[in-house]
Amino acid sequence: MKNYVILGVAYAFLLVGSTSALSPQKVEITEVQGPSFQSPLAGQVVQVSGIVTAKDRYGAWIQGDRSDDIRVSSGLRIYGSLAVKLANVGSRVSVTGRVTEYRHDSNDLYLTELDQLSAVEVLSTNNIVEPLVLGVDRTPSRSRLSSFDVGPDGWLSLPNNVTMLESTNPTLRPEEFGLDFWESLEGQLVTVPLPTAANFPDRFGSIWVYGDWPVVGQNQRGGLTILADPDGIPPAHSEAILIGRALDGTRNPKTMMGMKLSNITGVVTYQYGNYYILPLTAPDVLEAPPAEVPPSTLNSSIHACQLRIGDYNVENMGPRARHMPRIAAHIVGHLHTPDIVFVQEIQDDSGPRDNGVVSANKTLTALVDAIKKASGGVVYHFVNIDPEDNKDGGAPGGNIRVAYLSLCLINTEESWRPERVSLVPGTIGNATIATQPVIVKNGQVELSHNPGRIDPLHPAWEETRKPLAAAWQTATGERFYTVNVHFSSKRDSSSAQGDARPPVNGHAERRQSQANVTATFVRSLLEFAPDASVIYLAARAVLHPLSTVLHDANEVAGVPLQERYTYVYDQHTQEIDHVLVSNAIADREGGVEVEHVHVNTWAESYGGRASDHDPTVVRLWAHHIDATEELGADHGQIVL
Repeated sequence: MKNYVILGVAYAFLLVGSTSALSPQKVEITEVQGPSFQSPLAGQVVQVSGIVTAKDRYGAWIQGDRSDDIRVSSGLRIYGSLAVKLANVGSRVSVTGRVTEYRHDSNDLYLTELDQLSAVEVLSTNNIVEPLVLGVDRTPSRSRLSSFDVGPDGWLSLPNNVTMLESTNPTLRPEEFGLDFWESLEGQLVTVPLPTAANFPDRFGSIWVYGDWPVVGQNQRGGLTILADPDGIPPAHSEAILIGRALDGTRNPKTMMGMKLSNITGVVTYQYGNYYILPLTAPDVLEAPPAEVPPSTLNSSIHACQLRIGDYNVENMGPRARHMPRIAAHIVGHLHTPDIVFVQEIQDDSGPRDNGVVSANKTLTALVDAIKKASGGVVYHFVNIDPEDNKDGGAPGGNIRVAYLSLCLINTEESWRPERVSLVPGTIGNATIATQPVIVKNGQVELSHNPGRIDPLHPAWEETRKPLAAAWQTATGERFYTVNVHFSSKRDSSSAQGDARPPVNGHAERRQSQANVTATFVRSLLEFAPDASVIYLAARAVLHPLSTVLHDANEVAGVPLQERYTYVYDQHTQEIDHVLVSNAIADREGGVEVEHVHVNTWAESYGGRASDHDPTVVRLWAHHIDATEELGADHGQIVL
């Protein structure tokens, strides 16, 4: 039974006009739907006729003759027990009921439907409705989601939550905007030809797909990447659609990115913050991409100043985390034990228990021991700074933080390699002391605390893990500097396909402030040493303030835009783990190389991942090399 209360609370409906006790007016379904998001007949009792295309335990969908006006849908949801009882698929029925705009949540878009049914009359049976074939009869829009997503970043623009789409109720422009396109098909029977899965199923078994039509940002695996193009608006991928639970009770397959499925036919609806197609029956798997993920090709080098940097968000890793052996195996087998590994989401020694423990020595020791075991002898040091209890966000009691692993010895049957990098000697900071760049007697730049936190008492870091800066030196004494940042999460964001336009981007202002704080730190370091080698790695980074002082390593390395991703969410692959480098590294002869290693986004199943992030490997030069030095075609690589 549906519940209705006043708009703005959990369940809501919209009535325009008043319910009439007189004879219902006889109208076409297209007149009920109208050319806007909401029905021009909302609140009125009407009689419509159409062919039943689908049904569930709450009602059915009917479809009339299509209109030449592409803004107007010819399908309609009819809700109530009369529809369940009397409306069978293939029957042409006459239905009398009230036109209602329904939504489950205050930020949902409205679904036009007929409820309070007073009559359902079967006019004929065994009728057939030919589905509209997407990509042939109508092609999904690839541009902005909504006309209200104004700003240089489109649906990701700030300020957000400026306009409520349903309050404005604009006329649909389905060839221009993604929400308008799917709204113009609300209730209709459609077919998705040759669908490709863009992600794993969600917790309800729904899957994001796109069909045999043009898309933006398609990567080699078959996912859809949010392109980080500084000259363009990030695509919202409105050409993808969620496939919900099949109406016949069959189950959707366990998909993975790039999986090919059989054609999907179903009805277009809106629920749970997104447009969906509810399939008549679940699709079959036609083809799955290769399960094996190739390791990085960036191996170690004989040159003391050519370094490999790894980055891995290890997703709430405590000392007894079940995924620790797999993370260690990835660092060994797919990343080839980089010289330094930036890690994020390291929990304290009691894991998620909220008991006042803040040290992570047991957690980090367990990780480096797991790496040593997986590799047969590779030894890492670790360094981190303990936070104040429950002041750094994440799960209560977990005290997550960022940390560094530095390679100190490879001593296996296959190879031996001594320590290549080490921290510049200094005093380690604590949870509340800010480290600062300082010039010492020999003119070199050091950090006042090494490693140390960057402005940890700044309001930007309230209930957020603090960034960790460090000064390092190579075996030949050349210095370089690192910053490891884990920005605030996007918790409290609204659905991209919801009422608020642009969508609410949770804690965006805080992430902007965090980017400003870290950019100020890097800028102060470069003012002392303009030629300093700085490596900055950040999860969920805001790049605008940083782009004036650092370069995107992907851009320097020439990684194709669509292949820049370390994360998959909804229908999007995206890079939320960024590697930035200073001018000295970007301009240095020998270049920068970057590889994102898709051990998790390419997993065979959601449960088959070790983390929700992919790791990254970067190979770069920590200082200038002699142009006459012969590097060899393989950069002097050592295969480990």
